[in-house]
Amino acid sequence: MEELIQNLKQQIIDALNLEEITPADIDDDAPLFGEGLGLDSIDALEIILILEKEYGIRIAKPSDAKPILKSMRTLAEYVEKNRK
Repeated sequence: MEELIQNLKQQIIDALNLEEITPADIDDDAPLFGEGLGLDSIDALEIILILEKEYGIRIAKPSDAKPILKSMRTLAEYVEKNRK
């Protein structure tokens, strides 16, 4: 699980061009949106694309993504259970 979390952090940093942030800067349990990492809805779409391209996971309804994208840990747990 730790390796998956680290991989997801790096993929998000690369996809969102977060050049000033390292994987170590992202708390596994901090919110990805709002007061945590401070991502927005466009960033959420980028993360959903990562899930589709890298892990074969489709999130049909954007409203379903909110609990999945709560934190790095919830994202990694979802990928672990649903990857193809």
